[in-house]
Amino acid sequence: MTAVVAARGLGKQYRRRLGQKKWALRDCSLEIPESRVTGLVGPNGAGKTTLIDLVVGLLAPTVGSIEVCGGVPGAGAAQLAKVGFVAQDTPTYAGLTVAEHLRLGARLNPRWDDAIARGRIERLGLDPGQKAGRLSGGQRAQLALTLGLAKRPELLVLDEPVASLDPLARREFLSALMEAVAEHEISVLLSSHVISDLERVCDHVAVLVDSQIRVAGDVDDVLATHHRLSGPRREPDTLPADLHVVSASHTDRQSTYVVRTTAPILDPAWSVTALSLEDLALAYMERAAAAASPRPELEVLR
Repeated sequence: MTAVVAARGLGKQYRRRLGQKKWALRDCSLEIPESRVTGLVGPNGAGKTTLIDLVVGLLAPTVGSIEVCGGVPGAGAAQLAKVGFVAQDTPTYAGLTVAEHLRLGARLNPRWDDAIARGRIERLGLDPGQKAGRLSGGQRAQLALTLGLAKRPELLVLDEPVASLDPLARREFLSALMEAVAEHEISVLLSSHVISDLERVCDHVAVLVDSQIRVAGDVDDVLATHHRLSGPRREPDTLPADLHVVSASHTDRQSTYVVRTTAPILDPAWSVTALSLEDLALAYMERAAAAASPRPELEVLR
C-alpha cells in the first residue's frame, strides 16, 4: 500500500495568552492510502482542522514528521501543486464571476486543466458571468470543488465542505465528488460531522478523539473488528483479555459494551450486534470529555 499521507509521532502545540501550552494534536501516527476516499471523524476540538492544516502545509509540526504525496507539505510550488484544498467555508471571491474564478485558477496552478473546469461548470448549469456572491451555498461549494479538481491534484483535502449546506445540496455535492474521484482517480481526505455522509462515500476512515487517532483503517475491516455486546451486568475487569473496551454503559442488571477484537465472541451470555460507522465513531467519541469547556484564544508557537 502506497501512502499519500504518512505521519509519525506528529504533534502540534499552541500557546495560550497566559503562556500556558495546549496540544491540539499529539502522538499522531497515521497512513492514508492513495486512490481512496478517507473520512476523518471526530468531535469539535478533537484536532481535525489542525491535522488538515498540517497536511496542506498551513501549519508546521511542533514535533514528529509528516509526508504528503512524497514530500514536505507546503515545501515549494511543485509540492503545493500536488494538493487541492477546499476549506470549510468553501472559499470563493464574492466580487468575481464564475469565469473569472476559472481564469484565476489557470494563472495560479501549473497543472490546471481547463477542460475539467469548463466541463464541470457546464454540467452544473452555472452561469459563467454570474458573480460568486450571488450564487447559492450549494453552487459556491460546487465552484470551490471545481477549482480544487481542475488543479489536477494527487490529493484533494476537504474540510467540512458540506457543513452549511441543506440535505439536497449535500447530496449533490457528494455525488459530484464521487463522480470526479472515479473519473480522475485522485485520493481524497474528507472531514465531516455528518457521519451518514461519510458512510456513503468513504472506504477508509480515521477517528480522531482528544487530539489522538483512536482507530484507522479500511471501513469494512474496522467494522468487522468492532461489536456491540449486551448481556447480564458484568464489570470490565471480568471480560476476556482479547476484548478491548471502547465504551460501556450499565443498568442495574445489564451491561452494554462496544469492543474491538479480532477473535470470535463465543460467550453465549452476550447478544452480539454489528455497528454502523456512525455507531463506531460515537463509541470512540464517548471517551472524550462530555462537554468542551470554553477555550482561550490560541497563538501558534513559532
